[in-house]
Amino acid sequence: MIDINESVMRFLLAFVVVGPLLGAVAALLPAPPGLKGSSPEQAVRRHGVTVTGAVLLAALVLVAGFDHDQPAKMQATTDISWIPALDVRIHLGVDGISLPLLVLSALLTFLCALYSYFAPPAGPSPKAFVALLLVLESGTLATFAVLDLILFFLAFETVLIPMYFLIARWGGENRVRSAWTFILYTLLGSVVMLLGLLLIGIRAGTFDMVALATDNGRSLTTSVQVTAVLAIGLGLAVKTPMWPLHSWLPDAHTAAPTVGSVLLAGVLLKMGTYGFVRILLPAAPDGFRVFAPYLAALAVVGIVYGSLACLALARPGAKGDLKRLIAYSSVGHMGFVLLGIASMTPTGVNGALFANIAHGLVTGLLFFLVGGVKDRTGTTDLDTLAEGTGAALYGRAPRLGGLLAFAAVASLGLPGLAGFWGEMLALFGAFDPHQGLSRPAFLTFTAVGAFGTLLTAAYLLIVVRRVCMGAVPREAPRLSDVRGHEFAAWVPLVVLTVVAGLWPRTLLGLTDPAVQQLLAGGTR
Repeated sequence: MIDINESVMRFLLAFVVVGPLLGAVAALLPAPPGLKGSSPEQAVRRHGVTVTGAVLLAALVLVAGFDHDQPAKMQATTDISWIPALDVRIHLGVDGISLPLLVLSALLTFLCALYSYFAPPAGPSPKAFVALLLVLESGTLATFAVLDLILFFLAFETVLIPMYFLIARWGGENRVRSAWTFILYTLLGSVVMLLGLLLIGIRAGTFDMVALATDNGRSLTTSVQVTAVLAIGLGLAVKTPMWPLHSWLPDAHTAAPTVGSVLLAGVLLKMGTYGFVRILLPAAPDGFRVFAPYLAALAVVGIVYGSLACLALARPGAKGDLKRLIAYSSVGHMGFVLLGIASMTPTGVNGALFANIAHGLVTGLLFFLVGGVKDRTGTTDLDTLAEGTGAALYGRAPRLGGLLAFAAVASLGLPGLAGFWGEMLALFGAFDPHQGLSRPAFLTFTAVGAFGTLLTAAYLLIVVRRVCMGAVPREAPRLSDVRGHEFAAWVPLVVLTVVAGLWPRTLLGLTDPAVQQLLAGGTR
């Protein structure tokens, strides 16, 4: 920990939230003559890298100044009255739960901006692309930093429009239909969620998330809590995405540009599960307890369903798309996150938060790598890639093949890598759930979830065999291996995946005290 003045910490957090929004406005302005470089397009892409880099640097300084001895305490807080009539406040702050997600969002957005500088997606105005990327970053970072229900909803919604345009304007085949499916699903869920947030705020007399966590549902009757959990949970479940509300995700991922898929999987899906932990668990515990068994049941169905869908896409002759396969794998991985949350135990919730970060790192890397494969081969169709004996990436582009195999084994939960700890802790939490929940039911959910890990290993190993292995045909051209800018964008995710896997205490030391306090009914 570095001793940084509290006012400086407040400024840093405010800059992290607002900085990208100001950068988005600046991106639409003409570049100053000295910054144009070889072209205006290059100048605006450099602007995107600069702004996202500055935001990442501010987030890292925030981590350095964070009091790691008190991770349960809200730090770098700003609390200003905004709409007095409704008692809506501009309330910002971070604790051990939100800080890792804040850094993950800033890191992935910077890596996407860096990747796009050297490999810009085909499409219209680069200015619009960079501006949308920065608005998207501002919305995601605000979601993890705000402590007011109305502000949370506004930040939650801010990301929808930029992601819609990123898919619709810079995406691939069927991009418009996929973008419309994404926006309609998420907007419908958000309308229901807003009603639930208003119900909690009006009945409890405050929209402040810290006050609601401290109250721990004592101001709300059980019927109000049940209604609020149902309404808010539906909106969060769509964004997570939870089976059977997931059907927008495969189309969105398949059509999105590479950086859109990275941010959608690595950041946007985390907003839903974060809402479960930050809002529903502490503010409406009795209502959440009513729905926890159903949430766990849908979570394990999602684990098995996602794995079976991936197995179907991976088999020869299925014309399976690699991006679509990874999208379905996200349904399964987020199922483990929801299972951990549904256990309502510190072990399970810590596992869910760890799995959130691991999924962001590993799946973000997978989408980057699949984008690299598509850039070289022109396709992500498994059958086209693996004609005959296989795509033979080990022989044609060994570094790219090695990285893809690494990301696959990290995704299947190999011990020593980040994917292992989150899923294991989520299963441990479900094995011994909250005392108010049915243990026989959760033992069944644990067994089904554990079976899902075997299915996950099966389809990922099939993908590695079909894409990385095989004899190199004589007439097949040698593919260009990992380029310098790709190393720069991908290596940080590889390193963090190994660090989180070997030293899980680095992350659990932040989340556990905050989770313990949140579940006990208080936050300072």
